[in-house]
Amino acid sequence: MGATITDVARAVGVSPSTVSRALSGGPVNSATRESVRRAARELGYQPNRAARELITGRTGALGLLVPDLGNPYFSDVIKGASARAKMGGYPIFVSDTDEDVAREHETIESLRANTDGLLLCSPRGTDAEIAALAAQGPTVIINRQVEGVPAVMGDAAAGIEQALQHLGAVGHRRVAYVNGPTGSWSENRRSAGLAAAESLGIDVVQVPAAGPTFHAGVLAADMVLTTGATAVIAFNDLIAIGILNRLTARGVKVPDDISLVGHDDIAMASMCSPHLTTVAVQKERLGQTATDLLFRLMKQAHEANGDITASTDGPVQLPSMLVVRGSTGLAPLSSSPSAMPEIPRV
Repeated sequence: MGATITDVARAVGVSPSTVSRALSGGPVNSATRESVRRAARELGYQPNRAARELITGRTGALGLLVPDLGNPYFSDVIKGASARAKMGGYPIFVSDTDEDVAREHETIESLRANTDGLLLCSPRGTDAEIAALAAQGPTVIINRQVEGVPAVMGDAAAGIEQALQHLGAVGHRRVAYVNGPTGSWSENRRSAGLAAAESLGIDVVQVPAAGPTFHAGVLAADMVLTTGATAVIAFNDLIAIGILNRLTARGVKVPDDISLVGHDDIAMASMCSPHLTTVAVQKERLGQTATDLLFRLMKQAHEANGDITASTDGPVQLPSMLVVRGSTGLAPLSSSPSAMPEIPRV
């Protein structure tokens, strides 16, 4: 049988209630807290989670919601968040909505009930819904900005501008943009970056995608070929790799016939052939930074007896950077339809 709280109290010479306060962050002096923790380690005492929750009102866990666990982008964010949570002594519960907006509210409510703080990665809810949720407990959003809610994000608009500057510098004057989920914050920021096209003398044509997935990219590739564009920028790397797959099947050479740029710099971007030029996002750092911020909010809430107030801190924005690889090159000498290669029907 393992050590009990009474065993720890007896070893230190204090009451069991003092041990409970020392291990839960309650009001005890630093010397006593250290003595209790040392005795607990030496005796192998592990607090019962259910009992601790009843006493402190805290679960000792964090929650993280992502839209799609199958997307490697979110795997990297989770990795960064999990590493930070572990350093703080917290397990992290991860859930996804499989890009289903209808499931988001139910999933968030479940996570809220079983965790002390939430990390929301690209939620699809409205600003009012996110703000209301944040008022219920410590919450940090990733790749989203809502007034009064702490947030961490990459600079997606700047990344798209860099992609356009690169393509313009190598002679591309007509670029297709394969978009992401309609209405999502990330899509809005990427689209904002397209505004740089006019000053660069680039014509951008929008191409819809069925979703932020590989298969959506496969479907979008045929539409890209009807635009007369000599280059294409995709909402994310999964779409870009899907486009690459379909172009290869149709005998269209990348980058000789058409250049291709993705976004996110997932591991597969440097595994496909040719290697994908993409906007690199600091995914693990996003998760780490968001978790650090969440811990700070949890501490503030605990010191204020659970009172949550709107954050006055501005969002934390991490820089994005274009990584040029083999999927982009000089624009064809002529982009007229007659100059395009014979494209087999597949």
